[in-house]
Amino acid sequence: MILSCGEALIDMLPRESTAGEACFAPYAGGAVFNTAIALGRLGAPSAFFSGVSTDMLGEILAETLEASKVDTSLMARSGRPTTVAFVKLVNGQATYAFYDEGTAGRMLSVDQLPALPADVEALFFGGISLVNDPAASTYEALQAREAPARVTMIDPNIRPGFIAGKEAEYRARIERMIARADLVKLSDEDLHWLMGAGDLSALARDILAKGPKVMFITEGAAGARAVTATQDRFVAATKVTVADTVGAGDTFNAGVLAALHEAGALSKAGVAALPDAVLDAALSLGTRSAAVTVSRAGANPPWRHEL
Repeated sequence: MILSCGEALIDMLPRESTAGEACFAPYAGGAVFNTAIALGRLGAPSAFFSGVSTDMLGEILAETLEASKVDTSLMARSGRPTTVAFVKLVNGQATYAFYDEGTAGRMLSVDQLPALPADVEALFFGGISLVNDPAASTYEALQAREAPARVTMIDPNIRPGFIAGKEAEYRARIERMIARADLVKLSDEDLHWLMGAGDLSALARDILAKGPKVMFITEGAAGARAVTATQDRFVAATKVTVADTVGAGDTFNAGVLAALHEAGALSKAGVAALPDAVLDAALSLGTRSAAVTVSRAGANPPWRHEL
């Protein structure tokens, strides 16, 4: 089982009613939520952990997960409200109004952490869930608790505008979690934000020196790279007509984890000694899956048969 740990929220997207009135429609989302969905659709054993409300919007989140074959039994349910993000589009550019104070996701605490069953082989962390306390510290505590015995992966999915005013605290948390992680995924932009200018492979090895075993780097339309202490593998992106890039990185993460699961490599020893063929398979499934996601509007990861 692969347990995705992080934010789940409702995006309220602008629409027009049949009467021509401006309105909003609710869509389940969140970067880590998207990865759990993509894992389930790719056929990997997927579970999701977050603070999720028992309100109407929380039920939408739970039902959306279950429809994509994601196990929701470990979620921390509460009567607090669901995080909502209202989206405004101007000339195709999105701005967001977040309503997150006192929500089930934001207020997740250490005493809500579940005991994990033995079949959880890997945990995935990332997204905006690592920005605001108490949830951010709770997810870090879960990773610290489980990292000695289970594979952990992190994709910070950095949003500079969202962390304004909290950059020092956020950087410190991400650096600690990267040092504990076995697998790290960063976009080329995120890598430069964390490490500054320089060659991607060289910067990746600087991160590997902190503790991780594999760095995955997505390079937009060019493709993706996997770097270890001795390997540097690259797979070109599948060429598609892009509708939008929402959920691309989230889907790539799922493809990587699904491929490693299929190879029987999601163990501490396994990820420390991945052969070229397994790295190439992980990059291939990640990029091919992400290509389907970007070819259609919104975060709508592919089912395995669509590949």
